[in-house]
Amino acid sequence: MKKRTAGRTGILVAVILSGAGIRIQAVSADGIVRVTAGFDRMVADAGTTDPETERRAGAAVQDGIREKEAAREAEQAAMQEPEEPIDQEVLDTAQAQKEANSVNNLWGYTNLGIAQVDNHLNVRDKAGEDGELVGKMTKNAACEILSIDGDWAYVKSGKVEGYVHMDYLLTGEAAKNKAQEVVYTVAKVNTQTLKVREQPSTECPVITLVAQDERLEVVEQQPEGWAKIMLDDEEAYVSTDYCVVEEELETAVTMKELLYGSGISNTRIDLCQYAKQFVGNPYVWGGTSLTKGADCSGFVQSVFKKFGVSLPRTSREQAGVGTKISLADAKPGDLIFYAKGGTINHVALYIGDGQVVHASNPRTGIRISNATYRSPATIRRVLP
Repeated sequence: MKKRTAGRTGILVAVILSGAGIRIQAVSADGIVRVTAGFDRMVADAGTTDPETERRAGAAVQDGIREKEAAREAEQAAMQEPEEPIDQEVLDTAQAQKEANSVNNLWGYTNLGIAQVDNHLNVRDKAGEDGELVGKMTKNAACEILSIDGDWAYVKSGKVEGYVHMDYLLTGEAAKNKAQEVVYTVAKVNTQTLKVREQPSTECPVITLVAQDERLEVVEQQPEGWAKIMLDDEEAYVSTDYCVVEEELETAVTMKELLYGSGISNTRIDLCQYAKQFVGNPYVWGGTSLTKGADCSGFVQSVFKKFGVSLPRTSREQAGVGTKISLADAKPGDLIFYAKGGTINHVALYIGDGQVVHASNPRTGIRISNATYRSPATIRRVLP
């Protein structure tokens, strides 16, 4: 049987509840108090010692206390730290700056310049035609414009820093538009040797191996982690698990890439110098013109013809001429051949310092590359 207490107890409970911030709705004659605590309503029987009723009443008291304290703290915080109105001008400026950074930071360039020339744009060590050459920017090569001094701009393009004439440099919106036309996608090798395959499958034959940090032109992203690339003038595939795919623009060629060491015959020096002046000219399959377009073997054949040396027409035939040597013994003027599936399909002219010049493919045309940009199949010496 429940034990009933005096009615005054109910009054006392009502007073406690009221002090806790709990609104009293009614107190009945038999000591039952109806209260509201927050959004929850309950009935407290002040005249009983039932444990469950006491627990519920106590919980209501605690809820009410916490609610009241929270309201008081919020009121004090509002008084001490009044909310400042949002400065719309500051927000607009920040958004504008964000958009400007996004627009101006193009492929890593914040002040982009593009070489507007038919062949090369000379980069000099000082502002003036009497400045020594430190490099050359091919047609549509990109640079960061660091400063402008009259008709000359001080630029950085790849490994080259120096001055170029503003008459041959696109800037601003014109540079951006041209860059969007000529930008291309590459796969940068991030493993020691990357296997290039005939098809996008590890079950397919390996065409060649490509050294770390080399860049391969990407034609198309393939599903399941493969990229279709251009291996000179042929399509092939690489796994994107072992390379980084990104967009980039052509940059300047250093004078070191255009020169070579001492101890080389005048014929070899002249032949390499002659060949390198056509860098940037077009690739045309089956062509032999050094200005209007040539393929790899047509380029080599025409260069050697200038110096009275007759070579067969195809790279496979050219690989049978002269004496076989090792890559370590190669000198400027020697020929380096590359193969697909054991069959010679590309030739390049070694120019020293680990570099070759060759007619690569329709996009890049005649260019300078590392001699080991793909695995050499054989090296032949034609010149004495």
